[in-house]
Amino acid sequence: MSFRWLKPYMPRSLYGRAIAILLLPVITLMLVVSIVFVQRHFEGVTKQMTRTASREVEVLLDSGLGPSEIGQSRLARNLRISVEEMPLDALPADDSRRWYDFTAGYVIAEFNRLLPMLHALELPDDQVVHLYFAMQDEGLRLTFDRRRVSASNPHQLLVYMFFFAALMTVIAYFYLRNQLRPITRLANAAQAFGRGRHIDYWPSGSTEVRAAGAAFIDMRARIERQIEQRTLMLSGVSHDLRTPITRLKLALSMLDAEDREPMEQDVADMERLINEFLDFARGAQETTPEPTDPQALVARIVEEFQRVGKPVRFGSCEGQGVVALRPGGVRRALENLIGNAVRYGTRAEVSVQLTDRALRIRIEDDGPGIPQAQREEALKPFARLDEARNQNLGTGVGLGLAIAMDIARAHGGTLRLGESERLGGLQVDLVIGR
Repeated sequence: MSFRWLKPYMPRSLYGRAIAILLLPVITLMLVVSIVFVQRHFEGVTKQMTRTASREVEVLLDSGLGPSEIGQSRLARNLRISVEEMPLDALPADDSRRWYDFTAGYVIAEFNRLLPMLHALELPDDQVVHLYFAMQDEGLRLTFDRRRVSASNPHQLLVYMFFFAALMTVIAYFYLRNQLRPITRLANAAQAFGRGRHIDYWPSGSTEVRAAGAAFIDMRARIERQIEQRTLMLSGVSHDLRTPITRLKLALSMLDAEDREPMEQDVADMERLINEFLDFARGAQETTPEPTDPQALVARIVEEFQRVGKPVRFGSCEGQGVVALRPGGVRRALENLIGNAVRYGTRAEVSVQLTDRALRIRIEDDGPGIPQAQREEALKPFARLDEARNQNLGTGVGLGLAIAMDIARAHGGTLRLGESERLGGLQVDLVIGR
């Protein structure tokens, strides 16, 4: 049996599901106990007490005394039943009771079954019972205590049951909250680490949660150690390569200008490639997040491109506020994306959209774009899409989109490629969760 139809109605949070698991058996147990209590206590006990009272009424009516003598008899006093004579036309036509009186239905049904001569029955409150009989030429009303046909305070069991069920539910909730708190802390630490933030965390809670927390700490340490080793390795390689590159520059400076310029261009390309490797190795981990105005950051980057004559325009801007960002990493990602846009197209446009849940920075150009089948491949490091992008326009090694993707992931976001509806070229969305 599939319960997929039930999933939209179930709580999504861990606390909500835990409370549902806690309350469901409690409520079910209370319903079962209530039903059994009503059937056994309200019905069974009430019928038994009503049968006993009906026998006493029969004994009183079958005593052979006249209507005027029954109320004065010693038997009526011993049975504690008061008798009152009344005209026949004053007798009520039907039985009456309060609509919320649970036991009254059983009392009326049982009296009508056991006393065929009963004319009507009234249960006006929880104090008395009125039985009406038509005897000879006059009516008779018998009155006795309601407690003789119904249990006193029948609601006490239900009140106690609901009270202690609520009390134990509250106690269980606080205990359950303490048990779920370590899981919530672990989830927050994992989510923060996925967004490039490091928050203090120590394992606590049950044995299984402690084991999961310790495994997370070990995993986080290995990942941070791996990133640090990668950065140190490429930094060392870069440092070692700069010395021979400097010697090449000195050697080239002594050549003629005609032979020197092409070779100097090759050396400059080598330096730029090394810098790209370092940017990819560092990613966005070299700084800590800080409150940043994304609109101001994007506006400064666009102004810098415009200052050097690049056809970049700052388009629409939606939303206001600050976001926890690594300004250096985001700047590096946007510079790569905008640089690609103006390199492969004749103009580029940048827009910012800030909502309660995410920050989206969109870069659009009018270049050839990237086919949909190759967009996933374009985000991989060292990917060169010669068919989509003319390699003669740039001498990179295919790390621009990979660096931007790495920075977006370090902020808990992603990089999406699409087709620009306005400019017709590539559309790149840098999305960062808040």
